[in-house]
Parts: sequence; C-alpha cells; structure tokens
Amino acid sequence: MAANVSAGNIHAFYLAGQVYRGQDSWSSGLTFRANPFKHLSWSSGVSKIIKPERCGCYSRGGVYAIKESSKTCTSIRTSIRAASTKYYDFTVIGSGVAGLRYALEVAKQGTVAVITKDEPHESNTNYAQGGVSAVLCPLDSVESHMQDTMVAGAHLCDEETVRVVCTEGPERIRELIAMGASFDHGEDGNLHLAREGGHSHRRIVHAADMTGREIERALLEAVLNDPNISVFKHHFAIDLLTSQDGLNTVCHGVDTLNIKTDEVVRFISKVTLLASGGAGHIYPSTTNPLVATEDGMAMAHRAQAVISNMEFVQFHPTALADEGLPIKPQTARENAFLITEAVRGDGGILYNLGMERFMPAYDERAELAPRDVVARSIDDQLKQRNEKYVLLDISHKLRDKILAHFPNIASECLKHGLDITRQPIPVVPAAHYMCGGVRAGLQGETNVLGLFVAGEVACTGLHGANRLASNSLLEALVFARRAVQPSTELMKRTRLDLSASEKWTRPVVATARSLGDEVISKILALTREVRRELQAVMWKYVGIVRSTTRLNTAERKIAELEAKWETFLFE
Repeated sequence: MAANVSAGNIHAFYLAGQVYRGQDSWSSGLTFRANPFKHLSWSSGVSKIIKPERCGCYSRGGVYAIKESSKTCTSIRTSIRAASTKYYDFTVIGSGVAGLRYALEVAKQGTVAVITKDEPHESNTNYAQGGVSAVLCPLDSVESHMQDTMVAGAHLCDEETVRVVCTEGPERIRELIAMGASFDHGEDGNLHLAREGGHSHRRIVHAADMTGREIERALLEAVLNDPNISVFKHHFAIDLLTSQDGLNTVCHGVDTLNIKTDEVVRFISKVTLLASGGAGHIYPSTTNPLVATEDGMAMAHRAQAVISNMEFVQFHPTALADEGLPIKPQTARENAFLITEAVRGDGGILYNLGMERFMPAYDERAELAPRDVVARSIDDQLKQRNEKYVLLDISHKLRDKILAHFPNIASECLKHGLDITRQPIPVVPAAHYMCGGVRAGLQGETNVLGLFVAGEVACTGLHGANRLASNSLLEALVFARRAVQPSTELMKRTRLDLSASEKWTRPVVATARSLGDEVISKILALTREVRRELQAVMWKYVGIVRSTTRLNTAERKIAELEAKWETFLFE
C-alpha cells in the first residue's frame, strides 16, 4: 500500500507571516491526545501520481493525456484548471546560482517553475564577494586544488567528490563566460586569478569584490528571457509533497505560500530540485541575507531525506565590526557586511587592538590559513584580551590596486568614515556557510525519489569539516549541471496525473480576520522573542569553539524553547 503524505505526515497552516505545522507527537516530547487539525488522507494510488514509464504525451483542452505509444514523454504545460495548483515538468526551489543554472539546462527539455521567497536576486549567491575557484593557470593542477580542499576540510571530505568538482570546475567557468558573465582580466588579457586563504595557487576567478552579484545577474537575465521558465517570487516553500511507495519515499512537488496574497499555491512536478541555500540566520550575526533560514533542510528532513554533517558550520573570520567604525550605522544591519577572504589573499594583515600581529603565532600559514583556523584564532584573541574586534590592514598596498580590487568594501567603509587605503578595517567572525545539509550523490540525487539538491542546502562531501574559500559557487555550478541528465531522464519516463493534487491536505491560512488582531499580535511578538532566544543560544553554546557540556546545555535550552512555542500555538 502506498500512502500520500505531506512532508513526513506533517501538515501546515499559516499564521500572520508564520507557517505552523501540526503533528501528533512532537520531538520535544509533548504529546497530544488528538491533532486539532484534519488528518491526512491515505490512498493506495501512488503509482497513479508519478509512475516511471515510457509514453508519449500531449495536451488536450487543458487536460494532460497519455498516448498509447512507445515514445518517451516530452513535456507538460502549466495547467490553468485551478489557480492554486500549478503543474510543471521541473520545480526549482531557490534562485541562487545552483537553482538558476539547473533551470536553464532542464528548460531545454520541459517547463520549469523557479520558486523564491523574496525577489529573485536575493540569495547567498548575490552576496558572495571573493569569486569562484578553478584550475585555470598552467602552473596550477587539479591535484593541487584537491589537496588544498582536503586540508581545509580536515581530511573529512569525500575524495571522489573533490576530484569531480576540481576536474569539472574550469568548464563550468567557461560556460558562465559564454552566457555573458564578466570577470576581471589582467594586463595580459587573461583572467585575473586571485589567491585566498587555504589556496596554494592563484585560482580565484572574480569580478572585483562583487563576483556573486555578477554571476547572479548573468544567470537571472538568461532565466527571465527563457520562455520555458516561470519565476514565482515571494512564494515561501512550506513543505515537500511526498508519498510512500513501498520502502521508497517519492517527491511530487511542494506547497508554497504567496506572502503577498496569503494564497497557498501547490506545485506538482515530475522532478524537484531543492536549492534553497543555507542557515546563517540561526545565529544572530551572519553574513547571509535574511532569506537564509534553513527552510530547505527542514523540509527535506520532514520528507525523510538523509541529513548529514550539520555540525560543520563555517564562521567567516572577517565580517565588518560596526562598533569599530568611526561613524556607527544608524540602524542595526540585517546581515553582517562581509570582508572578503581576498583581502588577506592580497596581503592583508591581522592585528589585535594593541597593533600586534597574531596569526603567525597560531599557524605557519598566518593570514593565509583556512577560515576555520583564522576564525578560532581571532576568537581566542578576543577572549584573551576582552576585546570586541580585531583589525585587518591592507593600507600598505597601493591605493589604486586596493580600490580596483575591493571597490564595494572601500565604498561601504567610506560611508562610515573609514578609508581602507589609509586605515585598518575592524573585523569580527560571523556565521557564514553550512557545510552539511541534505545528503547528495554525485549527480545531486537524494534518497527521496524525484528530489535532487544542489548548492549550500546539499551535503555532497566536498567540504568536509570546513569549506575552502571560493569552493561554494564552484560546487553549486558543478552539481547543478550534474543533476541535469538524471533529472531529464526521470522527467521523460514519468507521467503526471492532474487529479493527484488533492491527495494531500492543503495548508490552512489563518489571518487577522479569522483569529483577531490581538491573537496575531501575540503570535508575532512570541515569534520574534523565540527567534532571538534561539539565535542567542546558538551563538553562546554552538559557536566557533564548542564543548560537550555547552552542547548539552544548548540542547536543553532549545527543547525548552520548542516546548514554549508549541504550547503557545496549541493554546
């Protein structure tokens, strides 16, 4: 018997900007005699929803039809039968480099929906400063790039994955250039390759200190011009739609909330790519934009996907320390401003507030040590000296070169009265990148049939315990491309039943009209309170340096927070 399950027997409703999921038994140990919401429907019809087979297909009067022939299935068009349900060959959750690159390739074979919770450009990709690492210099080698990656990852990387990524990286860069991405070139006309911490060679392709923005621009422009791709902005993914077929969990799409209209929109598709990014905002200080709240990993977990290596959180050693600026920002930043690794790669030196250079005492590679080493060293200095930040100085370099290589950083600092060509930059570590995530194979496949992952949400084994600088965009490009062939093959041998949409209970949208302004206000206030408390616990007990005692304390405090939140919602 097959069961239709909405993301691991969890259903959701939306409360004034928050999605709530009810279930019979909570992980915190709170058990309720009855679920206050309608139970999910059960059916033996999973094979009728998505069934791999060889068929021909065509559209007749808005209804999807199956030909009796041996030809492979081509593609489907969006159904207009119900405004709240949409049908596509491929659904992509996330609009960063991984999601957009994948969408452009699979759009050659079928229809694609790209779902993003904010504006399409608002992703971690857009905030990436340094660049993309790839072996493009004759003096460099794949073996050298592999070794640097393995060392940075504390030799906990998957060697086969590392080889694949380092080998295929150069071709992925050439594809970006062919699509219109513009990178910096040297006086000789060749790509200007920078060096960053942990790298033994110059291999960082960049666009000044705004590389991610340039890549996002080029990809998004191509996506918006592709007639087979529809972009749904301001659609917040709630839960993956799954069913159980024997021992296999199958993904059929996703429920989303249009946060502009409060409408629940269901996307049914043959293949789903999860490219929803990272988890930076589980910490109070992060370089990630507000959209990085771990939704994709949580959805995948509820859908029975394997999650790996979540303990490996990377803290970037050099985020701008606002309290060290001559002119303080008038309002608190939503996310910390990143000072790229490339500043240290170009010769930047770290000092404590006593103007003592400290990195050589911690590591022979000094400022060019991998990020985790530098972040722990800074953390140790701050604790030893009871200081709030350290200083990163690049002012000994030529002014013109500083401004040419780091125009964005120079501009941001100058807004606050600091000239980086003359003064050191106040910096402090901040949460930056999740090395763990949804476990993926070499083609982005997961243990959930029909679900692929790419980008920061995925755990491919490339990064091990710590990501090498500028390997994140590289990994996203490589795995987005590798997921295309198996996704396309699955799409072509899968048929879609339009009646499948109602097999899952739809999330309920609760508004001020149905609950009352007072209830909504209380929910929003507690949401903010619990989020702040969670972030504080994570920063204090699950930060740069950890211990068993502190992790046990964090587990207890988070369980208390969870119980507080769930009890309030049920009441």
